[in-house]
Amino acid sequence: MKRLAIVSALLLLLPIFAIVGLVVFGTSKPPALLTSVTSPFSSMDYSALPPLKRYEARDGARLSYRTYMAGGKQVAVLIHGSAGSSSDMHALAMALQRSGVTVYVPDLRGHGANFPHGDIAYLGQLDDDVTDFLGQIKPAFSDAKLTLVGFSSGGGFALRVAADSSLGLSYDRYVLLSPYLRYDAPTLRTNAAKVPELKTADSGPVAEQTWAKAFTARIIGLTILNRFGMHAFDGLPVVAFAVPPNVASVTRSYSLRLQQNFEPHDDYLADIRAVSRPMRIFVGGTDDLFIPEKMQEVFHSQRSDIPVTILPGLRHSDMVTSPEAIQAVVATFQQ
Repeated sequence: MKRLAIVSALLLLLPIFAIVGLVVFGTSKPPALLTSVTSPFSSMDYSALPPLKRYEARDGARLSYRTYMAGGKQVAVLIHGSAGSSSDMHALAMALQRSGVTVYVPDLRGHGANFPHGDIAYLGQLDDDVTDFLGQIKPAFSDAKLTLVGFSSGGGFALRVAADSSLGLSYDRYVLLSPYLRYDAPTLRTNAAKVPELKTADSGPVAEQTWAKAFTARIIGLTILNRFGMHAFDGLPVVAFAVPPNVASVTRSYSLRLQQNFEPHDDYLADIRAVSRPMRIFVGGTDDLFIPEKMQEVFHSQRSDIPVTILPGLRHSDMVTSPEAIQAVVATFQQ
């Protein structure tokens, strides 16, 4: 009987040990630096970068943002991409300012000058933060037309905002630049080798290049724990990015709750259908991370009234750094 009890106890404990093993040891090395994505930002002119300001979120945190003031009746809020910060949007913000648009660019929580990097306190905190941010800056332009512009993961987050039944109505228009939808969306490239222009990259075999590496085993373990109502370990890193190791403003990894919040809701197709304000999509014809034709297919399968413009010859980061893409975005504010 004692032996049977021991065996029964071990059988009960084995799944627990397996889950613990997944959570503790289910990581891997970060991906190698993906220069095709990062180099356009490292070569940008930041000489006129505005100083950081702070706003107070509902939990008392003082979060950072930059302001590009201009006259006129248009205001844009720009949301940076994964691992990035407000400075990544500088070239686009400057161009919009020159065209008469006042621009605000927050560092999302867990990014840029907001430390610690890579985590938030709960799923939905980013939504709360942008609500608080808008509430504090909107009195200065209550009669202006407000546009939310999101790049990459910031584009996916902008779609999340647009689909929200209350927050989505706070903006008059949405512009998404190469938006990230989900890890299982057909828009996502499996690797950079499928972009012909990248086959001569100097950084090694292109098939080995990737922007983000998910810690799949850890995600599985955390997902199982979440189903039992356990969220104590959701702050552990679950995805690492192909970023340089020595840039203070760069976020190198995301926790589960940050990764899940900085993208559309689980049903991104339902988010597209739920958009109630005008929306415009731009994507580069040789985007390193996403398949432009699939971007058209996905959005038009749900909403034929959302224009998806493919800009020939432009890669992923070109969408917020190249003159061609910036000119296309600025033109939407003049229509």
